[in-house]
Amino acid sequence: MRVLGVDPGLTRCGIGVVDGGRGRTVTCVGVGVARTPADQELSARLLGVAEAVDEWLDTHRPEVVAIERVFSQHNVRTVMGTAQVSGIVALAAARRGLPVAFHTPSEVKAAISGSGRADKRQVTTMVTKILGLAEAPKPADAADALALAVCHLWRAPMAGRLAEAEAKAAALARNHKARLKDARQAAAQRAARTGGVQR
Repeated sequence: MRVLGVDPGLTRCGIGVVDGGRGRTVTCVGVGVARTPADQELSARLLGVAEAVDEWLDTHRPEVVAIERVFSQHNVRTVMGTAQVSGIVALAAARRGLPVAFHTPSEVKAAISGSGRADKRQVTTMVTKILGLAEAPKPADAADALALAVCHLWRAPMAGRLAEAEAKAAALARNHKARLKDARQAAAQRAARTGGVQR
């Protein structure tokens, strides 16, 4: 499976593509950062990110897009920009019929380093090691994008099995409920035929 990971941001939007092999084998296909000047109009900055994401999607043709889930921060302006970029990336993926997965920073950190509280330096170090890179991806946004892709590759099979188990459990519950309903109706019909006297 090929996953395109995106660490959304207006000034720097990290983009990384990773291929997943058997087991936990992962390979870096490409990594980069889409940048926009802080003094540009918002619409122009969003367009710049959108065009960069389009190019990555069309060039590398991933099967899934993994985006960092926006979480609450003190800087509302930063959160707004990040959320807007996330929407642009999700839209670009949807237009190509690609599934989109969102992962929280703590999910990614836990998947990559074993700790949901790992700092950026630790994540970068682990990403470099896991992917067997000659040097650490820079800036941190690029490493985070690769971490997102790896996180999805490692967690997707487990999430798929969980979803399958939940679907089976729901189907069993529906069948059980239907059988109970049928049994009650049959009992009511028998009671009606015998004048309410149970034998």
